[in-house]
Amino acid sequence: MNKFSRAWQHAKTTKTHGKKAFPSATLAAIQAIIAEGENKHRAEVRLIIEPSLDLTAVMNGMTSRQRAGELFTDYRIWDTEENCGVLIYINLADHQVEIIADRGIARLVSNDHWQAVCKTMTHGFAQGLYHDSTLNGLQQLNAILKKYFPESESTQGPQPNQLSNQPILL
Repeated sequence: MNKFSRAWQHAKTTKTHGKKAFPSATLAAIQAIIAEGENKHRAEVRLIIEPSLDLTAVMNGMTSRQRAGELFTDYRIWDTEENCGVLIYINLADHQVEIIADRGIARLVSNDHWQAVCKTMTHGFAQGLYHDSTLNGLQQLNAILKKYFPESESTQGPQPNQLSNQPILL
């Protein structure tokens, strides 16, 4: 897609689109499944949904991956005791899901696992199934994190919740 087509796609994808795709009931279900997963693994998961990028970012060629990196920093997802933060970033205009894991997780989990979660979500999104696809992707993510970063390996007992489980709709 050329940058003008992409700019148009971002210009017409509004916060209203985000609220329609992710209504409050879906956001509550996302929060619950993140909390449930964090009882079984030591990672800290944060989900951020962004309907679109601002046009300056689009015209400058910012990718969804680059934006996810910015948000990973801005929301201090890296700032956990075991370097175990995981960001799931959803960009509706680009139809992209990006996962960025801090180094404590990234050294254990292959990119193929993250790509499988992203594919689960984007495949469902293409059919308009935002609620189910997001929850299915989070269940898949939780299973991966439980396998590679289980709660039972913690020598300090249950970890306190270091990042909010509440999804963010920008």
